[in-house]
Amino acid sequence: MSVQSVLFDAPGPRARARHAVLTVVGVVLVLAVLVGVLLKLRDAGQLQPYMWLAFLDPVAWTAYLIPGLIGTLMATVVSVVLAGAFGVVFGAGRLSRNPWIRRPCGIVVEFFRAVPVLIMMIFAFQMFARSGWFVSSINPLLGVVTGLTLYNGSVIAELVRSGVHALPAGQREAGLAIGLTDGQTLRNIQLPQALVAMLPALIAQLVVVLKDSALGIAVTYTDLLFWSKTLGSAYANTVPAYIVAAVIYIILNYAVIKLAEYVERRLRRTSHVAGPITNAEPTVVQGGGEPGASGAAGFEDLRGSVEEMRHRA
Repeated sequence: MSVQSVLFDAPGPRARARHAVLTVVGVVLVLAVLVGVLLKLRDAGQLQPYMWLAFLDPVAWTAYLIPGLIGTLMATVVSVVLAGAFGVVFGAGRLSRNPWIRRPCGIVVEFFRAVPVLIMMIFAFQMFARSGWFVSSINPLLGVVTGLTLYNGSVIAELVRSGVHALPAGQREAGLAIGLTDGQTLRNIQLPQALVAMLPALIAQLVVVLKDSALGIAVTYTDLLFWSKTLGSAYANTVPAYIVAAVIYIILNYAVIKLAEYVERRLRRTSHVAGPITNAEPTVVQGGGEPGASGAAGFEDLRGSVEEMRHRA
């Protein structure tokens, strides 16, 4: 049976020609819109050459863009680590055979998947600011990390659940056959395989976390977007500052996408086998006991052979 799943028929000559025409029309429309936007910005004086000279000033990078990039990467890394832990725990909970574990985990995952990330950031920021649990200077970071963790952790939990369900049923049956419980089979056999298979999708989820971190400007988090806005106000070049910030985001996202593609290629090339297959016959130690009798005599013969080898050595 073929492992390839065909979701639709292959397009014929007419369909391919139609797709090519629609592609060309779409590209032309996008280019027309882009040219129109650039002309409007030029007429408004937002693309004057002197506005780009600010990015030749080291202060623009050391005081604005680099601190903003550090803030973006900090929120992204912390959120990815926490979201990964959240996703594995609640994904495994959704796979539990115990309904008292499975149902609450399902409610939590579905709830945080449905709530917009910005609302969760604002709610978490307000909660931390009003409660006084932490220093006020880190409340924006905590609000951003909380929103990103809850949403992306819920998405990762669904990836874990779907990855385990995509495994052959024989994996679970083999674990139960050797005496493992459902929980031990899930933790020791199914989850490791599912996480390896989903690694490209998990890495690609970094793109979502990286982009959504820009929403932190709503809770005054000093990320790349915040400092780009500040840079535009300081040098009177708001549009060029946003364009440079967009280019930085594109470069970061492109790097993450290429990393996901590299990991996927490595996983496809790597084959996991139990061990090399040989035609050698197993070595059988002959003892002195008869079939069905005690193996004590055979054990004594084996011990004697070992002692003789030691004396020879």
